[in-house]
Amino acid sequence: MTETIIRTDDGTFAMINVFEVEPEKQRELAEVLSEGAEKFIRHRPGCISVNIMTSRDGKRLVYFAQWRSKADIKATMGDPEVQVYRDRAAALGTPDPHTYTVFAVHHPES
Repeated sequence: MTETIIRTDDGTFAMINVFEVEPEKQRELAEVLSEGAEKFIRHRPGCISVNIMTSRDGKRLVYFAQWRSKADIKATMGDPEVQVYRDRAAALGTPDPHTYTVFAVHHPES
């Protein structure tokens, strides 16, 4: 099983896109993004993981993808097949994408 692992100083990049969405469109947006991730994103060079989270109030969706490099993100976003899903998603909700690195991770004591 592959898991999303968040670590500091591992050289990876996170692409986090927070969508504002009407509650009645949240599920459709999640399905579009999940389909794009399944068909294209997860097969791209440098992709580590894709996670899609929906808010319980239906008004937001978080798309969290881990990548080996910024260049991998840029190349993927330039792929016309990926752009189709990006455009479909943007028609359903308002995206706010940014790239991040992990500053700190905290766990409870065992």
